[in-house]
Amino acid sequence: MHSLKRLWAWFDDITGTSKALGPPLTHPVPEAKKSRWFYVLGSATLAAFLVQVVTGIALSSSYVPSSGQAYESLHFITGENLGRILRGMHYYGSNAMIILIGLHAIRVYLMAAYKYPRQVNWLSGVVLLLGTLLMAFTGQILRWDQGGFWTAVVGAEQAGRAPLIGNWLGHFILAGATPGGATLSRFFAAHVFFIPAVLFTFIAVHLYLVLHNGISEPPKAGRPVVVRTYKHWYHSLMEREGVPFWPDAAWRDLFFGCVVVLVIFILAVTLGPPEIGKPPDPTIIQASPRPDWEFLWYFALLSLIPHWSENFVMVAVPAIFIVFLIALPLVGGKGERSPLRRPWSIVLVIFLVGGIGYYWHQGVLAPWSPRMDAPPLPESVVGVSSGPIAVGAKVFYDKGCEFCHLVSGYGGIRGPDLSDAGDRLTRAEMVTRIFSGATNMPSYSNNLTSDDLNALLDFLQSRHRAYKYKISPPPGAVSQVVR
Repeated sequence: MHSLKRLWAWFDDITGTSKALGPPLTHPVPEAKKSRWFYVLGSATLAAFLVQVVTGIALSSSYVPSSGQAYESLHFITGENLGRILRGMHYYGSNAMIILIGLHAIRVYLMAAYKYPRQVNWLSGVVLLLGTLLMAFTGQILRWDQGGFWTAVVGAEQAGRAPLIGNWLGHFILAGATPGGATLSRFFAAHVFFIPAVLFTFIAVHLYLVLHNGISEPPKAGRPVVVRTYKHWYHSLMEREGVPFWPDAAWRDLFFGCVVVLVIFILAVTLGPPEIGKPPDPTIIQASPRPDWEFLWYFALLSLIPHWSENFVMVAVPAIFIVFLIALPLVGGKGERSPLRRPWSIVLVIFLVGGIGYYWHQGVLAPWSPRMDAPPLPESVVGVSSGPIAVGAKVFYDKGCEFCHLVSGYGGIRGPDLSDAGDRLTRAEMVTRIFSGATNMPSYSNNLTSDDLNALLDFLQSRHRAYKYKISPPPGAVSQVVR
């Protein structure tokens, strides 16, 4: 023990470590018993980011950023036990980082910690939030499967809608007119070098500003921020009620950060990394790529909006959101901090979270997309094994009707549920709809023989409400109750 103390004394003498770490570790922080755990989200986000750095460096040692080898190298990494765990930790670490930084931003917004003198704290945090989302976006593309390939295409398409610079921006993202090896190299460089460099820089700025301006005290109704007197009042408060960050407050950050890392590790070991899709093939135009969960809500929003509004939603809405984040501390830098005196802030958060949750759910259901993997209707649903109705059920599947229409829990949900079509439509109405088509439904007037049409009509007319409840839907089947 004496030798360790002598070693530390020698090291500290030539490096000045204790003098450098002393002020950050002992700086006073507010001690509020009711809100102390709200302040651990920022440090937990940093812990998740460090997991990303460590696992990302390890993965990059085996990943080959080449359009011809990236897919195979990722399969090689996943095939090894350690590689599987590292990929899993990198994936769940990214998820944790997005969730934690989102919660941290909501907490800061509701407590109005962006007000004087912490405006630049907020602005640096905005850069970190956007950088985290960019890391998730570029990371999905590096999988370079069908989903990653088409994600790059969709990202370039959205950027191409920007006025004046859209065409240049789309070419810049793809590193050319079409996606290829240069596209993957560009996204690899962005994911591994450029974006992390920005994040490291702004993390340092963010931490410096936290030390310089102090951690914001919990808001209290009737105690507004007055620019002229706030700093003097805050320093007086810290002298009276503040506690040193270490160890009084730091143990909570350390404990919660360790919990986050442990959860990431457990998920990686038990669930493993996300499945790698099929190899990228631009000739498969029927591909239905889906982004990871953090962007699924936005994907659903773009899929459900009217065609005429696409340019506005793709360009204006993200621009308005970013402008709002930047303008918030500059315009609202003083006044009340308590959310009870700022009820509109609570409403805005509920609206934002509720909207994201709703469209995320729609993204999971994907009502705009046919279920190309829907199995043929079993005999228990059809009701018979032979005859016109059974033939009609086969036509219903072979012609792709089942991919868009639900029948007793089987099929897609792009079109109306036909589980009780015999109760709602006459034979003549069915013929009219089949021949004339509808929104997102082609006409089958030249695609059905007379025998096929009659068999299909017999099957549809046999669909009555009782059929919907005769069996339970199969595992994973889409189930939807119709009015």
